[in-house]
Amino acid sequence: MARRYSGICLSLVVPLATACQHLIPEPISGVSSGAMLKIRDTPLTNLTENEAILSNAFDAIEIETWSSYYTHGDHIAGRNKSMAQWTADKFTGYGIPASLAEYEVLLNYPVSASVSLNYPDGSKYDAQLFEDPVAEDETTTYPDSIPAFHGYSATGNATAEYIYVGKGHVDDFKRLLQLGVDLKGKIALAMYGGPFRGVKVKNAQANGMVGAILFTDPITDSTQDGASYPDGPARHPSSLQRGSVLDLTKYTGDPTTPGYPSKPGAKRTDGHEVLPQIPSLPISYRDATLLLQALDGYGVSGKDVSRDGWVGALNATYSTGPAPNTTISISNIMSSSITPIWNAIGIINGTHADETIIVGNHRDAWIIGGAGDPNSGTAVLVELSKAFGELLKTGWKPRRNIVLCSWDAEEYGLVGSTEWVEEYAPWLSETAISYINVDIAVAGPKPGAASSPELRTVAQDIMTKVKYPKGDFKTLYDAWYALYRFRLDDHGFGNLGSGSDYTAFLQLGIGALDFSMQGSRGDPVYHYHSNYDSYHWMTKYGDKDFVSHTAAGQFLTLLTYHLADDALIPFDLDAMQKGVEQWLRNFLILVNSFSDLEKLQRDINFSGLHNAQKNFTQAATDFTAWTNQEGFRSNDTAVSLANKKLRDFQRAFINPEGLPGRSFYKNVGYAPDVNDGYSAQTLPGPTEALRNGEDRVAARAQVEITIACILKAVEILKVG
Repeated sequence: MARRYSGICLSLVVPLATACQHLIPEPISGVSSGAMLKIRDTPLTNLTENEAILSNAFDAIEIETWSSYYTHGDHIAGRNKSMAQWTADKFTGYGIPASLAEYEVLLNYPVSASVSLNYPDGSKYDAQLFEDPVAEDETTTYPDSIPAFHGYSATGNATAEYIYVGKGHVDDFKRLLQLGVDLKGKIALAMYGGPFRGVKVKNAQANGMVGAILFTDPITDSTQDGASYPDGPARHPSSLQRGSVLDLTKYTGDPTTPGYPSKPGAKRTDGHEVLPQIPSLPISYRDATLLLQALDGYGVSGKDVSRDGWVGALNATYSTGPAPNTTISISNIMSSSITPIWNAIGIINGTHADETIIVGNHRDAWIIGGAGDPNSGTAVLVELSKAFGELLKTGWKPRRNIVLCSWDAEEYGLVGSTEWVEEYAPWLSETAISYINVDIAVAGPKPGAASSPELRTVAQDIMTKVKYPKGDFKTLYDAWYALYRFRLDDHGFGNLGSGSDYTAFLQLGIGALDFSMQGSRGDPVYHYHSNYDSYHWMTKYGDKDFVSHTAAGQFLTLLTYHLADDALIPFDLDAMQKGVEQWLRNFLILVNSFSDLEKLQRDINFSGLHNAQKNFTQAATDFTAWTNQEGFRSNDTAVSLANKKLRDFQRAFINPEGLPGRSFYKNVGYAPDVNDGYSAQTLPGPTEALRNGEDRVAARAQVEITIACILKAVEILKVG
């Protein structure tokens, strides 16, 4: 599945991808104020003996072997226990004892599906709900190739006129209603991009529509030039995007066990809050072109809709429709059951049992393939386990526990990770320092990441220790600097919303970082959630020598090592307090948009929010000064106390009641945008109350909760 990242405010972002992919920004000429982190140009940093053991353990040829293994079999969630066991056995073989954690969750699989365009003259066109086989890409020719489907889509049949609804954002639907377009009883045709696909389907359903069809438009691609795959870097015309249509804005995990683990005998709900009630299917842009062209001249033209991102690159006017007597017939039959899934969990016990670092990647894919999503990350995770195994052979033992997690059923809705977090929430709340996530480790040559702010400085430090394998850059940091040097507010680190396995951790008050190598303008198109996300694509276009896999793995390994073994946890509280300051700045942008600003300021306790933020800044400054004192790090008692504070302060940002209407999301600083599902919304409580209904009473209540949480963090960090 993976994540779409929202940087703070003003960065220009190339609209390349959805879900699992980082969005790589183009360099911009302007700068913004309030620098969060110091950007510096540094040479390759010399490695310590332990760092060298970890880095040198990485072997690109072995990583390619792991990639080939994972990408040549069906590993949809719940359908390949042998692959889970193979992963656990690899961990164990490298000296990291591992076992399978099993859960029983609701999953569904496709039985049959069809989409037909019915013309007024009685003729029809049947969409092809699978990709063209490509002879040189062997997994696309497998007889058990996975057809097009949406995980958790409803079973159903419908024949109706249809409406093009842009990207299916709530504001797209509002605009259609303003234009007088009748949506009820129609089928939605939506472009991928923008909101999570489950939000698109939810919005169609909320507007009385009876089905939804989604397609990827080439307008979102990194390149439209040259031949299409496999002969060139452009998108294959038959490529289509599978994926989940669960409503992740309410909660993640098994839809039938919200808030508690799906173990045998667990009480189950019907999941109606998050499961769609209308059928949906993905199609290719080749087929979508005909559906769009049939609407030309009917309804409102795409140009006159006047919505950014409404018009794509296909030969059509992107008119809304409907076209009289032109209908779509959609049939989607799914088989649902409570099904076992398996997380492979490996554990390195540290000398400090009350401190834990977790590293995770999901293993399941929608297709036979998944060379980028997720198995570039899976191959890296296996090699990471080998690297730590080599270090363990020297007699080394980390200060903190390291837990390696290969998740199942991420693609359906972050199911494996959420169920595990729900089962072990008390222990995680007591011990977890950070969660490090790798989903798509490699889909291109450029680094991208999102994280909670305290991890951003150590991440940049580690980048100086990793050789960059492409172009003229010496280090991974040099490549990072070239991309993000003008983004002074966040320096390229987006905020975490949802869309990958960090979500449940973040909502438990555990800071996280998610890293990937991605493509941007001019790079070969990555065929996300398509049969063409294959071993062949990776070896021809993505990372043919697996050197980017190696660099990503070395970065993640060294980052894990320092988080697990540095005497003082390497958090940057100056970056964290700048992050809290940014929460407030983002909120004030919304507040300042109200015409009755003075009244709004009287209605809501802004002074209390400002004071709480200032108190946090002072506490962070004092804490940093305390830990920077001469001789501090030789005082074991003081270091132990500081580490306890660093471990615990983010728990203070958790409101046990959660957000109104979606109690799963408990972090007062970050939640996925309720209208998007992927991107992060900072200060979500008061922001949503004002933005989605101007409920000032609720906004004030949420501000008070936020103030209390920030001040609780202040108390945890206080020194002396």
